[in-house]
Amino acid sequence: MIARQPMLSEKRIAEMQLVKLKRLVHYLYNNSPYNQKKMEKAGVRPEDLNTLEDIARFPFTEKQELRDLYPDKLMIASEEEIVRLHASSGTTGKKTVTFYSKQDLDTWSEMMARCLTLAGVTNRDRLQITSGYGLWTAGAGFQAGAERIGALVMPVGPIAMEQQLELMIDFGTTVLVSTSSYALLLGEQIAARGLRDKIKLRIGIVGSERWSDAMRLQVEKLLGIETFDIIGMTETYGPGTGLDCKLHDGIHYWADHLLFEIIDPVTGIPCQPGEEGELVVTTLNKQANPLLRYRTRDITSLIPEPCACGLTYPRIKRLVGRSDDMIKFRAVNIYPGQIDHVISEVSGLSSEYQIRLFRVQGRDVMIVRVEAEQGSKLSNEQLASVLQKQIKITINVTPDVEVVDYGSLPRSEKKTKRVFDERE
Repeated sequence: MIARQPMLSEKRIAEMQLVKLKRLVHYLYNNSPYNQKKMEKAGVRPEDLNTLEDIARFPFTEKQELRDLYPDKLMIASEEEIVRLHASSGTTGKKTVTFYSKQDLDTWSEMMARCLTLAGVTNRDRLQITSGYGLWTAGAGFQAGAERIGALVMPVGPIAMEQQLELMIDFGTTVLVSTSSYALLLGEQIAARGLRDKIKLRIGIVGSERWSDAMRLQVEKLLGIETFDIIGMTETYGPGTGLDCKLHDGIHYWADHLLFEIIDPVTGIPCQPGEEGELVVTTLNKQANPLLRYRTRDITSLIPEPCACGLTYPRIKRLVGRSDDMIKFRAVNIYPGQIDHVISEVSGLSSEYQIRLFRVQGRDVMIVRVEAEQGSKLSNEQLASVLQKQIKITINVTPDVEVVDYGSLPRSEKKTKRVFDERE
């Protein structure tokens, strides 16, 4: 059970969502000329919203709109009510900015506290936050949630590896907050330096990038911890919109604060529960710059069955990729997540891989380069043959496959780039 949060029935959650959604739509219509024009263009008004299903009639919000309205044209609350802003970590084009009122920050910290509590973090834990601080939401979000439950926070940020390890050992860090790429790098460095017996880590809260089951197992093995997959994005508060419970069977999301939809990424039509599609998020309680039907581009599906853990908040499956990361190879649409899922099913392969695409004499070529596990009983050539066959069976494409020794591929302290498309 989540601290300070009553267990809500599915019916009660839906009732709360409808009340808040009606309030939000009226708020946007009456206070945002931009959103009012969008609704009128779509032929809808606030009074047309009578059921949760009616939301499908209302217009989406696209990321490009946020960029076009930079810096503050989507800010609805008054200047006196706004107390903070954060921005995306994007490196191209205008950043996407989100604003916060005091209530928004309280909502965000509560969601973060729920996530940490769900992972088993208590006021006796010591969190080492390796995520970036500043305009990026991660560091500030984790700190607020941890302090809310009374845990000791070490706001380290992305400092040098030697300093990270020194602090981890000296202060007995019990909870690691990081990207999956950095958690793997940290685990490998701890193993290489023989420091495993000197660390006290027990939990890892990992987010910011999609990561495979194979990578998760590798991180847990190297660090001797249980990991939890946290989701969120700058546009909708930041990290903390959901987390997987100790059963690790999907990600619970806080449906009293957020409305999740899954749509067909091409047609925009709502998908059925269990059907894979694009995640769309509406911020039900946000004051400063709420978003109606924000297209996240993340690919997942709603899990209709209740979770065996007993938590009544609904679930989505772990993110498998992004619709804008899709690779088109010889008329087949492929998500990188499909490739690393196949990799995780082949015994003897590690989690690190790259996908390279280029064109030779007008013909598309794909090379999947992946690391072997340390101590694998099969040769690299044998593993390459097995993986190539499994990709063919599962995805219906036949790439060239190269299996390289463990540690051969580059590591990153940020998000690891895995797809290199060199085609014109």
